[in-house]
Amino acid sequence: MSTECVVMGPRVIVALDYPDSKSALALVDRLTPTLCRLKVGKELFTAAGPQLVEALAARGYDVFLDLKYHDIPNTVAAACRSAAALGVWMLNVHALGGRAMMEAAREAVIGSPGIKLIAVTLLTSMGEADMREVGLSGAPQDAVLRLARLAQQSGLHGVVCSGLEAQLLRDTLGSQFTLVTPGIRPAASDDDQRRVLTPAAAIAQGAHYLVVGRPITRATNPSAALEAINSEIGREAS
Repeated sequence: MSTECVVMGPRVIVALDYPDSKSALALVDRLTPTLCRLKVGKELFTAAGPQLVEALAARGYDVFLDLKYHDIPNTVAAACRSAAALGVWMLNVHALGGRAMMEAAREAVIGSPGIKLIAVTLLTSMGEADMREVGLSGAPQDAVLRLARLAQQSGLHGVVCSGLEAQLLRDTLGSQFTLVTPGIRPAASDDDQRRVLTPAAAIAQGAHYLVVGRPITRATNPSAALEAINSEIGREAS
């Protein structure tokens, strides 16, 4: 019997990287909850607050609250409990908070069926020199694997990872461990970033969910851009 993780619902998570709720909702009104999920990060949450998250959930969207909680265990547990009460589908903590913090976060959301609690391992902006400055040894890939394994041992459902790390994590931690991959650019896009993957390539590497921002949010026709990405994913998954 296959132990492959079966992803139910849309794989694309649209990053609502906007400074206010009006801008975010204008984009959301051009999409549909059967074709995508939504990510609310620090900028938008700080500007619009919990009310926006509740409004998105009320419209039928699964919301990934991307706040990367990192504090003492009791504080993080309380924050996760409050986030779960907003009706979010997914939320995250920072794995560098350690085992006790992650276990406390997991305990806090046990009473919320269907919620996914994942961890951020190492920020993609950090290289080896940055790691040494904060006391982390080894190559970035080693730190990512070490922290992802700790998140799994702490009972979390998965991690955020780059597409370049997805295959390693999938092979090491198993296909049931959820991998959420940002830095996605469609095959046809003209982009100046280097550490990115196409939707098809990210799925092939083992990603379960893809976080996509500008290729959809800055498209002339966001709905068509989303449809094209879903089609690319569908061809790879079939």
